[in-house]
Amino acid sequence: MESIVKFELSKEYLERLKESIQGADIAFIKTSMEDAIKADIAAILDELNMEEALFVLRALDPAVAADILIELDEDSQYKVIKTMEPSELALLIDQMESDDAVDVLNQLLVKDREEVIGHLEKKEKTLHIMELLRYDDDSAGGLMAKEFIKANQNWTVVQTIDEIRRQAENVDKIYSIYVVDNKEKLMGRIALKKVILAASDTKIADLYDENIISVPTYMEGEEVAEIMRKYDLEAVPVVNVKNKLVGRITVDDILDLLREQAEEDIQAMTGISDDVVESDSVYRLSKARLPWLLIGMVGGLLGAGFIGFFEEGLSAVTALAFFIPLITATGGNVGIQSSTLVVQSLAAKSVFEDSLTKRFIKVLVVAVLNGVVLATFVFITVVFFYGQPMKFGLVVSIALFSVVLLASFMGTLTPIVLDKIGINPAMASGPFITTANDLLGLAVYFSVAMLLLNL
Repeated sequence: MESIVKFELSKEYLERLKESIQGADIAFIKTSMEDAIKADIAAILDELNMEEALFVLRALDPAVAADILIELDEDSQYKVIKTMEPSELALLIDQMESDDAVDVLNQLLVKDREEVIGHLEKKEKTLHIMELLRYDDDSAGGLMAKEFIKANQNWTVVQTIDEIRRQAENVDKIYSIYVVDNKEKLMGRIALKKVILAASDTKIADLYDENIISVPTYMEGEEVAEIMRKYDLEAVPVVNVKNKLVGRITVDDILDLLREQAEEDIQAMTGISDDVVESDSVYRLSKARLPWLLIGMVGGLLGAGFIGFFEEGLSAVTALAFFIPLITATGGNVGIQSSTLVVQSLAAKSVFEDSLTKRFIKVLVVAVLNGVVLATFVFITVVFFYGQPMKFGLVVSIALFSVVLLASFMGTLTPIVLDKIGINPAMASGPFITTANDLLGLAVYFSVAMLLLNL
């Protein structure tokens, strides 16, 4: 009698699964995973090594294995598909929707990809995949699936239901039925409920809604995501330049895209220059992190040069050194706050976006208000709690006020400029802004000190 007979996300099940793999107990694997959620199975497989994960996938029905492969972590998925034989991978690809199949194939080299495609058995699926491979990954064409339900406007309800039964074999989720004319041009959409409740001889032309939102194949994925968010869409049809219906994008595809972009932005903001994960090789991780670390180090050396240039002033007024961290940290924090807000607004791409002048006026007002509050607080602290002369308190507070203004300006301008020249503006929120504002802060601080303290 088995102690664990059903799937569960636990260490105990993981250990039992490893034992069954070592003992080639295929019956246990199939039985225990029979009713499990595919994403949960993928989470367990991510904890196995590549050979163990492959054994489990080979033990399961190809349709089930295909669903699990799609759900695997990108790193685990890549290792698995690189190890599979072309014919073996093709068997799973045949079970996937076209967009998921293309996502898997795009991870392979062109030669390996062509070899897998050559082993595909479903001709229609093969044609769909070949078409989708022409589009950029992050365009509407690259995100869409070729499996969807459509009906001709001249059909009756009876014809439409019969066609739905035929088409539904290849479609996992039916959100709506798209209506086309004889030339396959998109005319509108109709809810499945409306078709079911209508009289059998009713024409689709009398039922469909003409007010339909569609996207062209060349539209960027971010724009598609914004349209689906704005209009609360679960799926959106994709049309070509002649308004012919060529595919659909579902909300799960958009969520995957947004997750990937969020990960890229987070890495860019923290100074990682490549798409990496913790499990990558030491070389790849170092290569991705070193460039911005080197830039930060160069900035630090330049900052040390600034301090060395004012060595005599520091010797004369040693208290100046106490407040260097305050100036640099405040400048960095203000810059990151400003750039993050700008990156956020750039990502939203509002049609009512403020002009550049209006945006800078708002930034200036906010910076002045924050600068006055911070400078006043610092002046009181330096003079009354640290016991420094009022003139010295003025040096620190004026320098801090100036740094807040400059950092706000830099944090606003930098991501806008990067966006205009086609560079990910999220990069501005990382070491770039911090390093630049450190240098500016030191320059301002010592310049004010020289003017007011006659150094």
